[in-house]
Amino acid sequence: MIRLYLKLPRLKEPKAPYLALVFGFIIVILSVLSPVQASGEQIFIAADSQLVESVETFQFRSPLEHKRALKLAKTLRCPQCQNQNLIESNSPVAKDLRLKVYQMINAGSTDQEVIEFMTSRFGDFVLYQPKFIPQTYVLWLAPFFILLLFGLLGIRSIRSNMREDKL
Repeated sequence: MIRLYLKLPRLKEPKAPYLALVFGFIIVILSVLSPVQASGEQIFIAADSQLVESVETFQFRSPLEHKRALKLAKTLRCPQCQNQNLIESNSPVAKDLRLKVYQMINAGSTDQEVIEFMTSRFGDFVLYQPKFIPQTYVLWLAPFFILLLFGLLGIRSIRSNMREDKL
């Protein structure tokens, strides 16, 4: 019987926890900064094939306006369902709002005018990506502060463990 022994390189013990912490931060930061957004069309692929039919019954003047209305309705949250956009929701409120989006697009309103109408009626809650204003600073900045807090606690924990090992 032949035995083969492999000698793997070892990292010095004090550096290993720091490397793990650095790689963990890199992964977390990349996941936070990923380009996937709630308004992206990839997120709603499963629901689109079934629920677009209710919007397609409206007579748009051009296919461009039709696509614009669908995209806009996907970026607006249903006020009743709260976890679905206007396209996915079957609630009566969502149906009324889809009709309103259709009417405003056919009347020549811009996307910003439609969004302003919806936010004036339902507040910033209908936006999947709220504006960066003083009322939403906590919403936007809290994840970064929490990440920083866990990073500092992790470094503190590693340093205290290293001090205990030296004793």
